[in-house]
Amino acid sequence: MHELPVTEGILNIVLKHAAGAQVKKVVSISLKIGEMSDLEDEWIQRYFDYLSKDTVAQGAKLKIERVPVMIRCNNCSEVYALDIRKTTDTCCPACGSDAGTMISGREYHVKDMEVI
Repeated sequence: MHELPVTEGILNIVLKHAAGAQVKKVVSISLKIGEMSDLEDEWIQRYFDYLSKDTVAQGAKLKIERVPVMIRCNNCSEVYALDIRKTTDTCCPACGSDAGTMISGREYHVKDMEVI
């Protein structure tokens, strides 16, 4: 259910930009969502469909691109991808350190939108 307030925020951003550009119809919205996010694509689209009724965004298709989890090693500064579905090992592949800082993988933002 936490997708609802996030989706509402996305819709507000879309409607704000659509109004500023005098858009007649939003056809699609490209989103970037980090793989560590527990937001589910299906529920984001369902909530968007519900919330966008009677707006210029009604019927818009959400195109969701997942951003991989990227870690920067605090020891050697190596940047590496972490596949959270396959491993819980966060050790740096270059130096073996387990001290790292996540630099991507939790974010979500509107990348662009297709309009007419």
